[in-house]
Amino acid sequence: MAIRTIRLAGDEILKKATKEVEQIDEKIVELVNDMIETMHKFNGVGLAAPQVGILKRIAVIDLYEEGDRTCNSNKSTYSKRRR
Repeated sequence: MAIRTIRLAGDEILKKATKEVEQIDEKIVELVNDMIETMHKFNGVGLAAPQVGILKRIAVIDLYEEGDRTCNSNKSTYSKRRR
């Protein structure tokens, strides 16, 4: 996993249209894991793929309370129960 660079307001990539996720493969899983790690590093509760420079319809959410961590894409929603 890796910390990704967060794109800030005014970055041109944030104005571009995103693309559908065609299939959930190893690259998408790696991206989601990187997004979660990046979100936690900056104490965020949600992060969309364009915010790390990737034009895919993916978002991760973690409310930091007992319950689920969620990843959404146009393909599916995945939740992981905290232990």
